[in-house]
Amino acid sequence: MIIPSPTLFRYLARDFAMNCLALIGILLGVIYIFDIVELLRRAAKVDAVPFESLLALAALKLPEAGQAMLPFAVMFAAIHTCWRLTKTHEIVVMRAAGLSAWQFLAPLLTVGMAFGLLATAAINPISAVMLDRYDQREAEVLQTDASRFTIARTGIWLRQPLAAESQGKSGYALVRAESFDEAEWRLTNVTVFSFDSDDQFIERLESRVAYLRDGYWEFRDAHQHRPDGASRFAVKHLATNLTASKIEETFSAPETVSFWHIPEYIGIMEETGFPTVRLQIHFQKLLAAPLLFAALILLAATFSLRPPRFGGTGLLIGLGVLAGFFIFFLESMLQAFGLSQKIPVFMAAWTPALLALLLGVTALLHTEDG
Repeated sequence: MIIPSPTLFRYLARDFAMNCLALIGILLGVIYIFDIVELLRRAAKVDAVPFESLLALAALKLPEAGQAMLPFAVMFAAIHTCWRLTKTHEIVVMRAAGLSAWQFLAPLLTVGMAFGLLATAAINPISAVMLDRYDQREAEVLQTDASRFTIARTGIWLRQPLAAESQGKSGYALVRAESFDEAEWRLTNVTVFSFDSDDQFIERLESRVAYLRDGYWEFRDAHQHRPDGASRFAVKHLATNLTASKIEETFSAPETVSFWHIPEYIGIMEETGFPTVRLQIHFQKLLAAPLLFAALILLAATFSLRPPRFGGTGLLIGLGVLAGFFIFFLESMLQAFGLSQKIPVFMAAWTPALLALLLGVTALLHTEDG
């Protein structure tokens, strides 16, 4: 078997990488414009929001969008690269030199897997940090009363707006609990620190157990401590804008957790009683990203390496695009099955990549040796 020269390897790898970067740049530009338009619409309801702040706010979501768009960019760039090599007859020259499809696709596969590793190990942590920063800046710039949730070794921490009628003034409350029971929406060993809008301490509330009701927290056997004295209540209510669905959505958003911290975060969530299936599927999908990108390149090559003289190239490329979208649809469907625990986590995350890889390898084997 003839080994491609380093010069040819670099040429093909550089061509494919530049096509990927150009495509992801175009997609990010389109997404950025749409995000700015949406932020302008929302900012119209708020007084005196600087346009520069909206530009910066939209930029904070770009890493997340880039990570989501990268599989599409890899596949479409592979289709374009293979189609261009075929159109300019460079494939014919490489085949005449004794190279098989596996050999001249090796640079593309190498670059694709490198993009997958980069997305998992670098882009994802950056995206998680910037997405968390986006949530903070969104509340500040658009003046929304966003509640925030954090799970740490010290317990569960919630930050929520403090209703004016609950304490006589506006502000916010920090709720800390040791564990959470999703079945009854119950927090155990709860401490609530209340502050006014000037960050001045109002009171501390301690309770053995708290239940989330419709529009309020219900504390049982609560001890209230204020600067002017202490009180005890059999039942104490604290108004809240939180709902069960809001808490589920917040804690089930794996995009805000860095890839390197996911295993530790899963352990903490299990200790505190929160479901971790969504986070486990997300972690396995990140691990499978390099394999998925390589599989998408093989699929793209299968549908775009047909010599022009045989005709039907456009139809094959269209079928390749449809095959790629089918893989993405299958990925979403299997993720839904995984979240409902109808199939194992590993199967939900790895099946699309393995299926695409098998299809690509089979088609190329048939083309080369069939």
